Amino acid sequence: MSALDEDTLGKYREAGEILTTVVEEGREMVEPGATHLEVAEHIEARIREEGGGIAFPVNISVDEEASHATAGRDDDTEFGDDLVCLDVGVHVDGYIADAAVTVDLAGEAELVEAAEEALDAAVAAAGPGVPVGEIGAEIESVIEAYDYTPIYNLSGHGVERYDAHTGPNIPNRGVDRSVELQPGQVVAIEPFATDGRGKVGEGSHEQIYERTGDRSVRNRTARQVLEEIEEFDGLPFAARWLSSSRAEMALRRLKTNGVIKGYPVLKEEDGRLVSQAEHTMVVTDDGVELTTEGLFG
Repeated sequence: MSALDEDTLGKYREAGEILTTVVEEGREMVEPGATHLEVAEHIEARIREEGGGIAFPVNISVDEEASHATAGRDDDTEFGDDLVCLDVGVHVDGYIADAAVTVDLAGEAELVEAAEEALDAAVAAAGPGVPVGEIGAEIESVIEAYDYTPIYNLSGHGVERYDAHTGPNIPNRGVDRSVELQPGQVVAIEPFATDGRGKVGEGSHEQIYERTGDRSVRNRTARQVLEEIEEFDGLPFAARWLSSSRAEMALRRLKTNGVIKGYPVLKEEDGRLVSQAEHTMVVTDDGVELTTEGLFG
């Protein structure tokens, strides 16, 4: 893969700058008594105000949740003594920044620090020609030094235009055989640390969807919802973004017909706490350039 042209690189950088701004604002809002919906809607509105697009619904994962949790339409869930992961995606003309921070309302500073230091070590190790398994080994080593465990079945990933999750997968543990990073690639590295055994499974709750098929549907409401979905450029969307009062029924029908897929909330299988830290970066000829630099002070 060749180096990115300046126009493309500029859009990745702009997406990262917007993301850093809105995540800082969102992090300040996460406090006992505030609701998940207020924070999600604020961040999403600010992305648009700053001239960006939403690459995926704001994920607000609490305690044992690791990913794919977002507020529902009338969600009045308030923050309490929680460990809160904010995972945000921003795009500019389809070029995406993806990053996450963990807000500690639970008195778990070391668990948060473990993920952040693992991310620092991973970024320091990353560069052209570096096997992704070596990056995973750095993540694993740091997290285990804190006596925690990385989430083994979650990984970092490549980022491409209008697609926030492509290859290569960047593991959160060391592996012997793996692909090497190449100049021009854009990747998101995201260590997850837990005081559990390090595996997530799917929960039953689902609020995030993505269009995956082009099949026609006969139901009128489902067709109306599908017209709205087309405005999301193939990116994941939240059920609460849909205007129809019967959107939930339409989503079930579209899912049954293979037109969309859902993203169930992923939870640590032991019900233990999870922290996360994530940056997006461009692989350069001599290292990496963080597009989301500044998130962690």
